[in-house]
Amino acid sequence: MTRLLTLIAAAFLLIAGPLAAQDDSYGQQKAVYHINFDGMSGTSYRSAMGNVQNHINAVGAENIEIAVVMHGDGLGLLMAAKDDDGLQTRIGGLKSQNVRFLICNNTLEGRDIALDDLYDAWDEDVVPSGVAELSKLQQDGYTYIKP
Repeated sequence: MTRLLTLIAAAFLLIAGPLAAQDDSYGQQKAVYHINFDGMSGTSYRSAMGNVQNHINAVGAENIEIAVVMHGDGLGLLMAAKDDDGLQTRIGGLKSQNVRFLICNNTLEGRDIALDDLYDAWDEDVVPSGVAELSKLQQDGYTYIKP
């Protein structure tokens, strides 16, 4: 019985851990993460996704709106995720916290990339221009972050 209680307590700490780190002094936030680098090894992408998750953990999912804008070599994130269960899990976890992953149509067309070549990508995720979207989001009050 003691072991069961210990396991339950450990599970609770794993779940509540991010909540405990939340700092209410951060208030409501909007942030756009800009990804346009090559990281087909997945290391850079995992780091960027970790930054996004740490941001959510600190502020609280209910207190933040996050968009990840990908263009150029940044689309490699969703290309790498097609064959990388770890990246798929991270992306799915972030999407479940309302993080939007926005894809540059100029890059799709210029590099002849189909949405089927990307992990969990949909028509509604495509924006006309990644750089124009970055500017628009900043005009809408999003803080620009380049991991």
